[in-house]
Amino acid sequence: MNGEDRRKEILRSLGREPCTATALARQLGVSRQVIVQDVAILRAEGARILSTNRGYVAAGAGHARVFKVHHSDAEVREELYLVADAGGRVEDVFVWHKVYGKIVAPMHIASRRAADEFMQKLESGVSVPLKNVTGGYHYHTVSADSEAVLDRIEVELRARGFLAEGE
Repeated sequence: MNGEDRRKEILRSLGREPCTATALARQLGVSRQVIVQDVAILRAEGARILSTNRGYVAAGAGHARVFKVHHSDAEVREELYLVADAGGRVEDVFVWHKVYGKIVAPMHIASRRAADEFMQKLESGVSVPLKNVTGGYHYHTVSADSEAVLDRIEVELRARGFLAEGE
């Protein structure tokens, strides 16, 4: 299999569930380093591939939008459920800090189960939501299969009062 065919197979293999470079290497009969290089080439060509601590994932189906939101700590789970239930995926969270600039953290939450796992980590007391460093204001990059899904998410965020003023 040549490099071009291998990269096409990598793209076909990636979905919303993480896949490690080692697993892809085994599947395609090459080294892990070859997969890492192929992913770099694919990204340079515009493929939306995200790295997580559990492997690579496809970053939605090409439709993404950034939402500026504001809510309490008690409403974090509700916000994540709202996006997942509407068919979206919370790719990341970021804040604009007046000293540090943009601080971003990957999330990759597309289901209630993933939201619950995230919330368990927060509720363990090991840390607090990133939004707390900016008084609750934060941004999420949300991906979905269509602009219509993103429109629905925006409507629901607004109806719930989560969209920040002027957004």
